[in-house]
Amino acid sequence: MQRLSQSPTDPAFVQDPYPFYDRARAAGDLVFWEDYGQVAAAGYSQVKRLLKDRRLGREMPADLAPAIPPHLAPFYAVEAHSMLEADPPRHTRLRGLVLRAFTSATVEAQRPAITALCDGLIAAFPDGPFDLLEAFCRPLPVITIATLLGVDPSRAPDLLAWSGAMVGMYQAGRTRAMEDAAVTATKSFTAFLADEIARRRTTPTDDLISHLIAAEDSGSQLSADELTSTVILLLNAGHEATVHSLGNSVKTILDEGLAPHAAVPENAPLLTEELLRYTPPLHIFERIAREDVTLYGHSFKRGEKLSCLLAAAGRDPMAYPNPHRFIADRKSPSNMAFGGGLHFCVGAPLARLEMHIALPALFSACPQLRLAEPPRFAPIYHFHGLKKLMVTT
Repeated sequence: MQRLSQSPTDPAFVQDPYPFYDRARAAGDLVFWEDYGQVAAAGYSQVKRLLKDRRLGREMPADLAPAIPPHLAPFYAVEAHSMLEADPPRHTRLRGLVLRAFTSATVEAQRPAITALCDGLIAAFPDGPFDLLEAFCRPLPVITIATLLGVDPSRAPDLLAWSGAMVGMYQAGRTRAMEDAAVTATKSFTAFLADEIARRRTTPTDDLISHLIAAEDSGSQLSADELTSTVILLLNAGHEATVHSLGNSVKTILDEGLAPHAAVPENAPLLTEELLRYTPPLHIFERIAREDVTLYGHSFKRGEKLSCLLAAAGRDPMAYPNPHRFIADRKSPSNMAFGGGLHFCVGAPLARLEMHIALPALFSACPQLRLAEPPRFAPIYHFHGLKKLMVTT
């Protein structure tokens, strides 16, 4: 197995990680990414297979789990009940309960509200250059998920701040200051949700929190801790990824001169899939060996970590001809933007719906939308998203 070195915080890598991904794919089925100290897979077929392999999971075996530093205990107390960090049978139970509340009908019912929200945000665009991330890409998903949960949309700034701080725990090069901010946000978020959940238990309404409280499977329901972690996961994962998806997508559409194409609602489904392939918001999904297992000639020890490079899989020429070329109506294998296997993102239908509505709404209302300055990607990783997106209409 070849060993490759590439700092995930290197400015050139942050702006364009794809040359390294090409190098990793060319090096074999698996490579050892020295900067992460673990094995990585970059090919489409390899990533797809590994995401579906039940011998790989998300939970570190209890006897191998490192001690949690005392100052991070509040954050990991919430993470301990997250279905994203669980394996079967616990994951099966949690996901089943969430899907009973977060149904396709629930998602589709948001269409009128998302459409109205897009129209309202666009109508409020200022004259002159402005940051589209702040005016459109960031408020759209957080207000949508807040409305779906039944949370007052006026609390969106708090939700954004808490989410951003907590997601910082997963970024490369995190600092003690980022850790302290995440813990502070965790405490504020859990206190806020405790009040929201108590209110729904007393007076249920037609919102996702009430449905999660009522969800039942063979007599099993979400505990208070599981409910809190689930709501935090739905907001953090759903909002953070969609912000980057929308921002990256608008940049790509403008770069490619495809605004007229993007303005047509009928083009949105294929366009969205190509955007998620070409410029996905999440670049890595980590897996952990649940047992000693040999894959692609490498013997993984129980508890050994593996990085599935989702964005690299989307540029694999074995799966996508001319992978570095953006083809708006490309018909190709399903992309890896939402992961795969047991942990395929439960919020994928909502994220897709938001993109299907938002992109045509934006480009039909603003046919002269232009970049006001060259956009730059923010210095973050595993997520990949713009620092700002200055435009004019």
